[in-house]
Amino acid sequence: MASPTASLYQIQSIFHYKNNNKPLFSLSSPTHQFPSNSNFFLQRKLSLTMPRKESVIVVSATTAEKKRHPGEKKGFVEEMRFVAMRLHTKDQAKEGEKEVKEPEEKAVTKWEPTVDGYLRFLVDSKIVYDTLEKIVQDAAYPYYAEFKNTGLERSASLDKDLAWFKEQGYTIPEPSTPGLTYADYLKDLSQNDPQAFICHFYNIYFAHSAGGRMIGKKIAGQLLNNQALEFYKWDGDLSQLLQNVRDKLNKVAEEWTREEKDHCLEETEKSFKLSGEILRLILS
Repeated sequence: MASPTASLYQIQSIFHYKNNNKPLFSLSSPTHQFPSNSNFFLQRKLSLTMPRKESVIVVSATTAEKKRHPGEKKGFVEEMRFVAMRLHTKDQAKEGEKEVKEPEEKAVTKWEPTVDGYLRFLVDSKIVYDTLEKIVQDAAYPYYAEFKNTGLERSASLDKDLAWFKEQGYTIPEPSTPGLTYADYLKDLSQNDPQAFICHFYNIYFAHSAGGRMIGKKIAGQLLNNQALEFYKWDGDLSQLLQNVRDKLNKVAEEWTREEKDHCLEETEKSFKLSGEILRLILS
């Protein structure tokens, strides 16, 4: 059996040849001592002829596959989407894994909304979007500026919708605890925890473009005589607007460490909790 010293030297030879295309030591050098074991020189000869590069690649690929996160091949946004989908219920999404515990977690078709509750939802949603858009404009971190004027902004649209309700004779309520709490939380994250803030930014805008539109259609048909609100309208092609933001998010995340990405993903549950408390207002 070869000595431990011989085995170590054999491994060093593989990587040294890979990087420098020349031997680690010269066999003719009098300054290096080699083991007296007769098998050493046979192993040395074998190490110089084995398929070094292929062996290294196979090991690296296997290791990478073990550590790969769901969706990672497609970019970080796909990782965020995967985590978010798991936090949906089966009623909300086919990939959902969460059990239905709250009224807003039921399928939208089973909701029994009220106009007053919907107005509270719109008002609290507006303070959240106001906060998001101001954070992006002020850009405490330079990459926040990447998300200025994406076309997904909702604050101005909500202004128009609330004005329409007022014209119909409805009293517009003041922002309530769910919206104010979420807005304050976003302000704090934007200054002190940028990866967590990006998680909320993604989930708020992308959830509204998907499930949010289903809610809008339900409310319009059941309570508003099919009046289509501005909250559910976008200038330009929505799918392209979303893709543009996906590309920006993926680009920003390329500069993050794996630990920073994981921290962002871990914030998803908090994002769902705070958004859910605002959504629940519709059914109040």
